[in-house]
Parts: sequence; structure tokens; C-alpha cells
Amino acid sequence: MLHVSPGPVEEPSDGSAAPGVDDSHHVTRDVSRDEGSTPRRTSPADRWASRPATLLLAVAAGAALWASFPDVGAWPLAFVGVALLFAALRRDGRRAAGWNFLVGLVAGLTFWLPHIWWANFATDTVPWVALSVLETLFLAAFGSLWTWARRWGWVRRHAGAQAAVFAVVFVAVEQWRSEIPFGGFPWGRLAWAMAGAPTGRAAWLGGTTLVSLLVAAAGVLLALAVGRLLRTPWRDARRRARSAASAAVLVLAAAVLVTAPLLLPLAHDPGTREVTDAEDPGRAGTVVDAGTGTAEAGVLRAGAVQGNVSEPGEGSFANRAEVLNNHLEGTYAIADEQASGAFGDQPGDAVDVVLWPENGSDLDPQTTPEVGVAIDDAAQAVGAPILVGAQEWPDTGGRYNVALLWEPGKGVTQRYAKQHPAPFGEYIPIRSFVRLFSAQVDRVTTDMIPGTEPAVVDLPVDGAAIGRGAGPTTVPMATVICFEVAYDEIIRDAVRRGAQVLVVPTNNASFGYTAESTQQLAMTRLQAITTGRAAVQVSTVGVSGVVAPDGTLVARTQLFTADHWVADLPLRTELTPAVRAGYWPGWGVGAAAVVLVVGGIVSAVRARRR
Repeated sequence: MLHVSPGPVEEPSDGSAAPGVDDSHHVTRDVSRDEGSTPRRTSPADRWASRPATLLLAVAAGAALWASFPDVGAWPLAFVGVALLFAALRRDGRRAAGWNFLVGLVAGLTFWLPHIWWANFATDTVPWVALSVLETLFLAAFGSLWTWARRWGWVRRHAGAQAAVFAVVFVAVEQWRSEIPFGGFPWGRLAWAMAGAPTGRAAWLGGTTLVSLLVAAAGVLLALAVGRLLRTPWRDARRRARSAASAAVLVLAAAVLVTAPLLLPLAHDPGTREVTDAEDPGRAGTVVDAGTGTAEAGVLRAGAVQGNVSEPGEGSFANRAEVLNNHLEGTYAIADEQASGAFGDQPGDAVDVVLWPENGSDLDPQTTPEVGVAIDDAAQAVGAPILVGAQEWPDTGGRYNVALLWEPGKGVTQRYAKQHPAPFGEYIPIRSFVRLFSAQVDRVTTDMIPGTEPAVVDLPVDGAAIGRGAGPTTVPMATVICFEVAYDEIIRDAVRRGAQVLVVPTNNASFGYTAESTQQLAMTRLQAITTGRAAVQVSTVGVSGVVAPDGTLVARTQLFTADHWVADLPLRTELTPAVRAGYWPGWGVGAAAVVLVVGGIVSAVRARRR
């Protein structure tokens, strides 16, 4: 029996066909190499396995993945991107791991450089390129790991096994780069592209890990379906019919993975409606409903202020006192609307809290008396506590990024300090070494210190006002600051400690009109689904948004506009399966990937000895 090669593979074969090859074509010898034999006719699928073609596919894969994320936001392209990456990594043989490392490198650079363009805008070219290359190395390593993992015979023989193993190894690498180095960088995970897709609903069941698994597996199934069609000679009607039927089964399986999460019992209020980017909801005198029909412990009425800055791209700290004054003005605007009866005339219609963004006060109200007086006056006017974003400068050195709960007449009564400062943005690890490459490190003059307490702030409220009965009570709020929204474990921990609503104060003033804020809003939506909690992302300059517990975006603001709104947030206590599962999905995927790669290496060594 003769072996029909999957493509013009130049590496010495180890006796195995490349992934995606039809099993009926897999045997042991390639007659195209035999002297005197008639050169075989190559199929379109074969030609796409050449070295130049795999690099071209890698570029296309990176571009498709980039376009699946905000601001383009064409989420179906995530599946296309994975399919193209799978096709680009087809080359096999003893030296294929090195080549596929290069293919992953090309795909990664094509994706990461535009995906985090905001890093170039906020800092400079060298930090942007350095971060892009660092993250790209993980995708390049995946190319090599997948080459080894697929050496198992059972993986090669079954399309479903290829999809599952590819997805497991891919998501394991995603998980690892979300944790290392310096605490990891979870940006760019496949799951974040699925905020508005049916697949994103799977976060309720298994968090971002499960969502990424479904996207990766569905993309591979699509690639295998196309590959079977391309390998079939068009003149052979019988084989063409069989291939078409086989491809249809694979496409159907991919469609099931994409749409099956629609069946999950997410907390949904039929009255909620998703807004579009162009809409301008929640204007003065209105109250945004964030799915109050799903409430389990009452409804919290929260005001939020997006103060804005006068010079886009300069950052909030370049506008000392202006940022504070803008947020004070927004708070007084809410107070005036409330006094006019815009939110209702009953005592329970008043706002329970006003949310400010990260660095909403550029001066610490605890050490600057006049700032404290100004914030207290605003809190007295609105009749509610204010969650103030500020910086603390302890005598021991360093600084904290904090969310302070300022109660009228009492001052700061609750505090949360950011647990996960952004490396190279809020603190500089190995500063003397990094300075050799860029003087931009000196823009961070004082390193930020990580907080040690969980991201929970207990908000005192009137039980009658939120629908819990007479008497004072508290509402635990998860207050994750800025980039912390990307770290599943911080949010999970807050919800397991009782948080009934998510608040994401953030400062996007340094990123200009880039996609950084909308990428962050997509993460907030996924975390709302994961936890089953309503969420508010409030930014200094936008994009701010209100999200229902099922991830529906019910209100949003525009970039670099002063804005404020009031929203009714359902308070929920039920823990989703994803929250209950904790770290186990990530740990399980990582352990499975190690077993698959090691097993593939052992299988390849045994085959070579034979």
C-alpha cells in the first residue's frame, strides 16, 4: 500500500502523516520520492503545505484573530483564525517542530502588534514591541508543542481527537501566559472575543477556559472540513460525495460547539436589550435597567461618573485637579436630577452609591484636606457614599492604587488596594536591566505596591431601599481595578467571598482613541457571565458600560466625553458552576497538555526506533 503525502514536506518523515490527512490515504511510503516513478499529481491541500504557503497562512491567521477582537469585533473570525493557524502548522517530520515554532512566531506577531497597539500609544515603540514579542513567544512555543502532541497515532486517526488535542494544548499555553512571567498577561485570550457570541455564554459553565476550548476546537473542525474537500479530486464524483458528507458532519459538529451554550440557564431578564456602539443610552434623568428581573437579594441603584480629561492621550495625572473637579461636577449633576424627581419621588428611589473610576481623584482625599471636604460635600449633596479611585503614598515608600468608599460625614470607611499592579506600567521589574533598552521606564517614578486584601468593599445601604426589608444592611461589591478584570482568580475570589455585583473602575486616559477600553469592556462582559453578576465598568474617559448578569451590554458611553448615568443593578448571590470550579478547569487543561505533549514525544521516539 502506498502513502500519498499530505504536501511537499521537506523534512525527513517519521512515518506519520500530517494532521488533517484523510485516513484512507495514510500508509507508509511516498512514491513521489522513488526514482523512475511518475510524479504524482498534487492536490490544492498539498500545495498549501509548502514553506511559503504555511507562512502566508500564519499571517492570515494572525490577521483574522486580530479582527475578531474589538474594535473590529468580528467574532466569527476567531474560528477562521484558528482554522488558518491549524492549516499553517501542517508540516511534519523530524525538523517540523522548529519550523512550526517560526510559523507560530509569524502568526503571533501579526496578531499581537496591532492587538495591543494601545501600548505603543501609551508608552513608546520599544515597550510595545517587547510586550508583543514576549506574548508571541508563547504562540510560537505552541506551534512546537502541537507538533509533538499530535504524534500520537490515535490523534492522527481521528478528526475529533485532533480538534480536542489542539484545543487543549492551545488553551493550556493561553493559561500559562496568563500567569507567567510577572503574574502573566491574560490579554488576547480567545474567550475575550466571544462577549457578544453564543459561545461566550459557556463562561457561565467553565469560565474563560471553556470558552477558549470551544473556539479552538470549532476552528480545527472547520479546517478539517475544508481540508477534506480540497483533497478530493473533482473528477471522482463518488469520492467527492463522500468527502462532502464527511465535511458536512465536521461543520455540523463545529456549529454545535459554537451554539450549544445558548441552552445554558444563564440569569436572563427578557426586558433587557443590548445597545449598539452608536447608541447613547442612560442620559440625564433616566435609569438603566441591568436585568433587575434576575435579582435575588434586592436591587442596587448606582450612579456613575465619567469625568473626562481635556487633553486625550495625556493621562489623568497630567490634568491635576481637573479630573477631580470633573467627577465632582458629574456627581452634583446626579444629585440635581435626583432632587428634581427624575429617578422617582419615593425615598427608595434615591441612588445608593456613586461610582467613580480609577484615579477619579488625582489627589488623595485622606492626606489633602480640601479634597476630602470637596468629596464629602458632593456625597452629602447626593445623599450616598462615593467609591473614589485614588492613589495612596505610604511613608514606607511606593504607592497603592486604591478604591476608597467615602461615606457622607464619615470619610473613608472601606478600602481596596489593587492586588495585581501592571508590570512595566505601574511598576518596573528589573528596572536597571530594562532601562538599557528604553528610558521609558523612568516615566514610572514610584513603583506601585500590590494590595493584600480581597477585592470586596461592603457598601452600607438601607435594606428597605434595595428591597431587603427594614433596617441597615450591606452590599458586598467586587471592586476590581482596571487590568484586574482580566485575571479570573481575583474576580472569582471576590464573588466566593460574597460579592453581589461587579464594579470595574478603570483609567483609560493614556490610551487615546485606541481599542484598549473596548477590549476591556469585552472582558467585563465575559466576567459578568462567568460570575452571574451585573457589572459596571466606569472609566475616566470611556468606554464605560453597564452589563446585565448574562453579559448583555445595556448601556455604554463614548470615548473622551464627560458623562454620567444611573443604573439599577440586580443583586445576586447564587454561585455559577464556573465560580464553584475555581482553578480546576485551568489546572486540568494544563495537566492534560503536559501529558499529551510528553506522550507524543514518547510515541515519536518509539516510531523512530522501529
